[in-house]
Amino acid sequence: MKYGTLKAQTKLPTIDLIIVPHKGEPLIVSPAFGPNAYNSNVKAMTQGEFYNSEQFPNINFREPLTQESISAATFEFGERAKPHIFDPRWLQAGRIVRTQDGVFTNTTETDETTLKQLLNEATEVNGIYLIDDNMAFAPYESFKQGVQEGREFAEGGLARALEHTEEKVAENLAKIAAKGFYPRGVDVWRFDGSKKPISRVACLGSDWGHGGGLVVCGVWGVIDSGCAFGVCETGGAS
Repeated sequence: MKYGTLKAQTKLPTIDLIIVPHKGEPLIVSPAFGPNAYNSNVKAMTQGEFYNSEQFPNINFREPLTQESISAATFEFGERAKPHIFDPRWLQAGRIVRTQDGVFTNTTETDETTLKQLLNEATEVNGIYLIDDNMAFAPYESFKQGVQEGREFAEGGLARALEHTEEKVAENLAKIAAKGFYPRGVDVWRFDGSKKPISRVACLGSDWGHGGGLVVCGVWGVIDSGCAFGVCETGGAS
């Protein structure tokens, strides 16, 4: 199966689909919903069925995992996500929880006891913790905050947790943060420790250095100028 856009083929309410590579398999995503607040984008993508073609007649979308959003954004980044999402707006990659010690990905759980139990059962890989197939935890000491080169960011624990990878480099984020796209590097902003766990949305955008730098932000609970990919409930392409 080729990667690319599948154009809708009916006059009924329709949606295009984008098939992107994700961890060695095809992943079907929507064009980005928004710009709107994240919860509003999630509501829009999950409110009912969509139609694309006879091959995909009854489509349901779900909220993306951070690693799925990153894969969707990386595919043809210079032609798709950068000019249409990152430059004018923000990519809402997915939910995170900031704690006193680090950042959990793909959860809204804010109970400290539950989070500690999850960590006790997690696997440590290159300084971060992979909790299950979706969630990860990046201790603050595993990544640098503030301005840095794109490669340094991609090697840090935050990038690897967002991408949920066992590797020493978050390869997709390394592609996005490359000097060809962001010569001024990356600004990791507002991933501050919180006395009590706090649920937020990880956002990425070209909001630094007049577009010459990438911002990775962990402060917003909602952001009206953000966009989010919906993930087809079936996950892969048949």
